[in-house]
Amino acid sequence: MPGLSFDFTGRAALVTGGASGVGQAVAATLHAAGADVALLDLDRERAEAAAAGIGDGVLGLAADVRRSAEVDAAVAATLARFGRLDVLVSSAGVAGGSLRTLEVDDAEWNLVMDVNSSGTFYAMRAALRPMLAAGYGRIVNVASVAGKEGNPMAAAYSASKAAVIGMTKSVGKDVAGSGVLVNCVTPAPIDTPLLQGISEEHVQYMLARVPLGRLATTDEAATLIAFLASEAMSFSTGAAFDLSGGRLTY
Repeated sequence: MPGLSFDFTGRAALVTGGASGVGQAVAATLHAAGADVALLDLDRERAEAAAAGIGDGVLGLAADVRRSAEVDAAVAATLARFGRLDVLVSSAGVAGGSLRTLEVDDAEWNLVMDVNSSGTFYAMRAALRPMLAAGYGRIVNVASVAGKEGNPMAAAYSASKAAVIGMTKSVGKDVAGSGVLVNCVTPAPIDTPLLQGISEEHVQYMLARVPLGRLATTDEAATLIAFLASEAMSFSTGAAFDLSGGRLTY
């Protein structure tokens, strides 16, 4: 967004799913605006390579967000490196396969729900400990239009993102007045590697319902997320912010 800038000087951020896609774009945006940034990915080499690609001082961490102890350790490593944690962007996620309901087996269901919903909760819970102690924080979760409307061939993904929206609303109310704000974004399809596992039929279904008629870009997502993560955001919590190209009507 031309002319829009942020100042995160003196702030520290942790971005899950930060080695690619939206997470990487957010990590780069926050770092360029002066933040100390830790990015987390399942693969350590990929996390460290992404961190090095963003700039000096960016911390690359490895963790499986399905395991709360690993998420807790990532938050501890961020605190040890930067001495504080002001921002959490929870963007780690999987799309799952484009499967009709009767094709979804237990392993598929559990994988998508564990990464997208449980992983988001574990990250929020871990980040809230230092944020509440400091009396300041911004948490931004990456949900999806699928969590509001539901997409065919995506029962697990739609359910997991509905859970992200629901927990954002709940946790936002739970910590209201503490100085910590919790919000989420609900994007339509974004041009990221996450789309690679989705069938062309599924992609076209989603695009046909976007009035602007195109995929969102990672930079567009990063700009909205950076605003929600900034001090400029002061009077919204537990809210879902539209990034759907006109698809969502509520």
